[in-house]
Order: sequence, then structure tokens, then C-alpha cells
Amino acid sequence: MRLPRTDRGRLALVLVLAAAVTVFTATVPLLRDWFDLRVYYGTVDSWTHHDGRIYDYRVPGTTYGFTYPPFAAVVMLPMALVDLRVAIALTFLLNLAALAFALRVLAGRAWRRHGWYGWVAAGCALALFEPLRDTFSFGQVNLLLLALVLLDCGLLASGRDRWAGVGIGLAAAIKLTPAAFIGLLLVARRRRAAAVATAVAAGATALAAWVAPDASRFYWTHAMWDTTRVGRLDYVSNQSLQGVLARLDVSSRAVWAVVVLLVLGVWVARTRRAVVAKDWTAAFALTGLTACLVSPITWVHHLVWLLPSFAVLVRAGRLRIAGALYAVLCTSVVWLWFDDASGVDGFLGSNTYVWITLGLLLWLPVRQLGADGSTLPRVTSDTAPAPIPAAPAITKASGQPAAPPGSTAATTGTFTGPGLGLARKASSDPTGSTRPAAPNPQSSSSPASS
Repeated sequence: MRLPRTDRGRLALVLVLAAAVTVFTATVPLLRDWFDLRVYYGTVDSWTHHDGRIYDYRVPGTTYGFTYPPFAAVVMLPMALVDLRVAIALTFLLNLAALAFALRVLAGRAWRRHGWYGWVAAGCALALFEPLRDTFSFGQVNLLLLALVLLDCGLLASGRDRWAGVGIGLAAAIKLTPAAFIGLLLVARRRRAAAVATAVAAGATALAAWVAPDASRFYWTHAMWDTTRVGRLDYVSNQSLQGVLARLDVSSRAVWAVVVLLVLGVWVARTRRAVVAKDWTAAFALTGLTACLVSPITWVHHLVWLLPSFAVLVRAGRLRIAGALYAVLCTSVVWLWFDDASGVDGFLGSNTYVWITLGLLLWLPVRQLGADGSTLPRVTSDTAPAPIPAAPAITKASGQPAAPPGSTAATTGTFTGPGLGLARKASSDPTGSTRPAAPNPQSSSSPASS
């Protein structure tokens, strides 16, 4: 299929895509009624206006309450100044801005090449991505955390790493999952950036302890270790390795620990290779994948951490693979096994997103270094073309000096910044359920967390 080359054709295609997205969102039950945001808002409102305690609040009629570190509640304090409808509008706009920033970092220097057509088409595709649409509909914080982490990715990739670590530190203080990226900095031997991230996270945590000492004491000594506050491990939305084991009725922590150690070993080996090749986008993508796998609970909407992996696939020219995996992550297929995940079909189907995450961790393409230590270019097709040999130097009869070796070679390169690296010529929480709408976004019999 050849894409349209004229503006009129591109406009027609964009309108068709927009219509398809509209039909999809109108017929597939997506609305989560801003449930997670109502947890945040209710917690802050109870804490500031009714002398309530952060971890005692529950959304009326449910058992769901606040599960993040106390610093997250401190960051959300401005919500106490507005009503819920304003908070919803602001959260939606913040998520849009965070998504735009994340895409800008991931696209790198290639972002200008696609113009309005490329970005509108990308927006239509992203609107179908289940983790993203649930993040927006729940009013979740995942995109904001991803943007903070990718801020450091951009700084490291561009060499402007004086302040690298600040974004990761703030994200880790708001939610525990981004702390995995401090591990990335250590693996990459970026000790200064790791120290900055740790200091920022510790400072933010200390600030929260000063603002809310009782809540901080309760969280770090009790709530953090109580997984029942977060949700049922075997709930189908839990697309982590722990979720797989729970659905197999394997409750042994030792088994889970062994599986986690194996995954961490793969992550270290692949991340070191990416860092040596100065492929920071791949290194951050691999870390996001690993965080989703080893976290005890990874709800479907947490899988926005897979977005950098798709950027790497596009950059490497694996467009068919990226398209196929992305399409599966738009289908909500895991919810077919919401009631019963037994049997072979349940094992394979209910854990579909885990298999995708694990496959990306194992086979995500990473840039390679040449014999001279330079980064080898990648092409944008699934099959690499044969290399074009440099034309031999020929001395003209007139005595004109020969051209330097390789000066007449036609080469094709890629952008080597933090982004997609599209080829150019040398001249050029509660769970993210997507099951049918119910009175509550989750099963009434299963606790869950944002």
C-alpha cells in the first residue's frame, strides 16, 4: 500500500483515520469516569479540608484509596484549590502536554520531517493504544512520569547531562516504579546522574515527611509492603510476571524472585550493550520494559512505559513488527479471559501483554558499534540492502590528483540523536479495565490501586 503524496490525499487519509478512531471510541467501552483522579482528588480534599489522613480515604462506595508515596499527595495539593471538574480538565491537558513532550524526545531530530500529516496520523494511532486511552480516561499520572524520565533520556543522549537525574528522581519520589531508572544510571556508570536522581528522590521524600510525618511513617513502614492495598495479584489487568504466576496459582515468593533475577540479568546485559553504543533511547526502553515485568503489579495502563520500545522499533525499520505488536495492544484482548484464565488458552491469552513485554526485552534492536567504535547506521526497511562499495580512486591522465578514498561513496545514514533515527539520504492503581462498562471500573470483589 502506497501512502498518498499530495496534501489532498493526506487530508483524506487523516479524515478516514479520524472517523475510524471516532467510531471505535464510540462503540468500545472506554470510559473509566476519571476513577483514579477521583482517588487523588478525594484524598487531597479530605486531607486539607476535613482533617483526614492520606491513607484512610476511600472513594465512596468502594474500598479504593491512595497508594502512592506521600510526596505524590504533596505534589497534588493544588487540586484542593479547584473543584473536581476543573481538576479533570487540567489533568487532561497535562497528560496531553506530557504525551507531546514524550513524543518529541522519542522522535528526536526527525520530528520536523513529518509535518501536520505525520503527527495527526500518529495521534489517531495513539488514541487506540489501550494503555494510553486508559491513562487519559482514569486520569492517571503515568504519562507525566514518563515525560519526567524521558527528560533525562534527552539530556543524556544530547550530552547536556549536567542536570540529568532530576526528572528520574522526581518521578521515583511520586511513584516507586521509575526508581528502576536509577538502576539504569548505575549500570551505565553515570554515577553523577545516579547521585542526582537519588538526592532529588530523597529530598522530595524528606519534604513529604516534614509536611505529613504520620502519613510518611505509615507508608514506609506498612502501606508500601502491603500488596493487598494495591489490588489482587491474579486480576487480569496485572500484566506483570507476578500476575502470570498468580493466575497459575503459584504463590511462592522464591519462584517469583528467581524469575525476577533472570529478567534483571537479561536487562543488565542488554542495557550495557545499548549504553556502550550510546543508544540511550534503547537503554531507557529496555528499563521501562523491565520495570513493567518485575513490578509486583503492572496494570494495563502502566504499559505506557512500552512507548519508547515502539520508537526504537520504528527507528530500526521494524515497521511490520511494531505495527503488529501495537495493534495487539489496542485490542484489549486480555479481557477475554476476565472471568476464567485457566487452561492453555487462558495462560497464553490472559498474559498476552506480558509476552509482548518479555519479547521486546529479549529482542528489541539496539544500535551496534563498528570496529572503530562508531555507531553503525540502521536502515528503515525490514531487509537491509546490500552495501554499496566505494568507487575506486582513479588518477586522470591529465595529472589531476585522485579523489580521496571513499569521497565518492554514496552512503545512507540515520539520525543518531535520542529519537527515532528515521533514515535519510546523505543529502537529506484502580486497574485499567476495558471490559464492558460496569458501576465500578473494577470488579467489586477485588481491591485495586492506581
